[in-house]
Amino acid sequence: MQELSARLVNITDSFWSPRLAVNAGKAIFHQWKQLEATRCIDNFRLAAGEKDGFREGWFFADSDAYKWLDAASRIYALHADPELASLMDSFIALLARAQMPDGYIFTYNQLHFPNQRWVNLQVEHELYCHGHLIEAGVSHCEATGRRDLLDICIKAADLLVHDFLNATNDKTCGHEEIEIALIRLYRVTGKEEYLELARRFVERRGRTQLYGIHWLLQRNSFLKRKTYVNQLRQDFIAKHPEHKSFRLPGDNYTKMPRFSRLRQRINALRGFYAQQHAPIRKQTSPVGHSVRFGYLETAVAMLCREQQNLLPQRLALSRVEVTQRTQRGEASNPYSLSYLVSLVPFVFKKDADEITNLISAMEQAWERMVTRRMYSTGGLGAVPGLEGFGDDYELDPEYAYAETCASLASLFWNWEMALITRNARYSDLFEWQLYNATNVGMGLNGDTYLYNNPLAVHGGVTRKEWYVVPCCPSNLSRTFADLGKYIYSFDENNLWIHQYVSSETTVDVGVPVKVKIESELPWNGKVRIHVKPEKKAEFELHLRTPSWGVSNPSEKLSTASGYDPRESNYETISRVWTPEDETLNFNFDMSIKLRRAHPKVKGHEGKVTVTRGQLIYCLESVDNPDVDIFTARLDPSTLSDEFAPGLLGGAVVIHGKTTDGKSLTYIPYFLWANRGESQMTVWVNIAYQ
Repeated sequence: MQELSARLVNITDSFWSPRLAVNAGKAIFHQWKQLEATRCIDNFRLAAGEKDGFREGWFFADSDAYKWLDAASRIYALHADPELASLMDSFIALLARAQMPDGYIFTYNQLHFPNQRWVNLQVEHELYCHGHLIEAGVSHCEATGRRDLLDICIKAADLLVHDFLNATNDKTCGHEEIEIALIRLYRVTGKEEYLELARRFVERRGRTQLYGIHWLLQRNSFLKRKTYVNQLRQDFIAKHPEHKSFRLPGDNYTKMPRFSRLRQRINALRGFYAQQHAPIRKQTSPVGHSVRFGYLETAVAMLCREQQNLLPQRLALSRVEVTQRTQRGEASNPYSLSYLVSLVPFVFKKDADEITNLISAMEQAWERMVTRRMYSTGGLGAVPGLEGFGDDYELDPEYAYAETCASLASLFWNWEMALITRNARYSDLFEWQLYNATNVGMGLNGDTYLYNNPLAVHGGVTRKEWYVVPCCPSNLSRTFADLGKYIYSFDENNLWIHQYVSSETTVDVGVPVKVKIESELPWNGKVRIHVKPEKKAEFELHLRTPSWGVSNPSEKLSTASGYDPRESNYETISRVWTPEDETLNFNFDMSIKLRRAHPKVKGHEGKVTVTRGQLIYCLESVDNPDVDIFTARLDPSTLSDEFAPGLLGGAVVIHGKTTDGKSLTYIPYFLWANRGESQMTVWVNIAYQ
């Protein structure tokens, strides 16, 4: 199964097009201004020797600038804005001046520890930062056809190959990302060393002896270095008192349960936090930091896809090589030509088995995540202290961390799983998380964001223009810019439609086929698909049947959240298609559905979530001023929906009443917190039926 570039898909969707316009016209420029205001870009000017000052931000702050450049490149591929091009060009030139001659670029070390590098890989994210740089370079090359940024990235990647290709098992990054970047760079350059280094980084995980001691030593080293940097700062401020007034933005607020930090320390010492607890084929449960977990699984799935693509080529080439060697008389007797050729499939059977084992491990981890460790919104991460997964069925709505970047990482992983398995469940979860756990991360105006996304808020959680760790904003922007690539896929005789987003494209399934989707989702269930091949042709069209259309989800309780993507499938239409514009019409069930949590999820008895189509709904205090939304008891027989054109850009709201007759108004979860600080809950008490 092959994917389409987002540049080949024209999105014309009444829901998504305004969102994407805000992303391209406002969000990306707001993010740049914040990077300048927080002196993140100045860090590179300092490294290039072009400015005096003191480095600001976390040790991994470089990655936020790279992520912006990645997002800007993907946006530019669709909207060639000259102002955006100018910002990118000036920043790329700055990176070239800041990069060291051998390719190294990590401003924290360049400015504070110029003679040190790769010292605390489990803590300080050098490889993570290089990964986001490389991803930006690939995206920029794909968008513009230019190599200036790509050459910077190749220089850095060649350094990584030199320093890490034959390194020991402890030489991996504590925060996965470099693996994804190297695979993307391999796809652009064809240089196999990048693919091999990505594979080795994955294979080394979980193979460090006494990892806990290893992590503890690195953490202590990091803390000593941090103390040294703090002293440098104090010395600098003493000489430059005008710098004292500078402040970075605040951190994100999250309600912390008892022993959260202790759990993080134990999790890290045991290797779970950074997925270092076991070799990759034995990692069959989602554990640790949820973003890191998602990036690792994405990289593994990408590796499997590359290996799947390479096996037939390698098999064919090996048969040819055996034949040529035998004809030249180089093959050893007594083996005959036919016997040697017959051995080739067995030589590569091991490779095929390795792919199968990796996919099996990922499928088990996905199953565990979906059925026991995922919130009803699709949010991931129940323990704020470690920003990651808790135990099975540990899904407290108010403690939910559910970082925006975790949902994005899951999107990337689910897309790769859809491509390698052709199973609709992954595209179904992609949709659910996109509309709920991801879309909530960016405010309607594109200049405010949510870092963590709890399902119940009594106060404190609000959208902010920026954070001291601003990893989510540009991650959202680069994903939104790439939305077109997640709608279709194809191979020689098959066309898949994964997401019902109004769009147009041409796909080659043996003959060019024009496809056009006209969708009224998520507000209305009507979808029309036009299929027009260039000439008469036979191929299969696979249309995803959404899991959210099942008749009565409340009765099954097969997952912790009440949402089960495993009920999705592809409906296949196999026939001869003609150049006449053939049209398929659908009308998906958009009735209001109540979903219950699994009985093992504590504190959810007698509560439900209200859903409609692919959207989760919530009660926000601003819409319900006369009701205590946390104690109100819903009378489900009173529920009805209506489109409110003047509310938050236009949305379907759900009306209902409490058992004592008070009015309730539900809005889509992704829209909450767009009207100032408020209270909110997804789970609501229900009258017993």
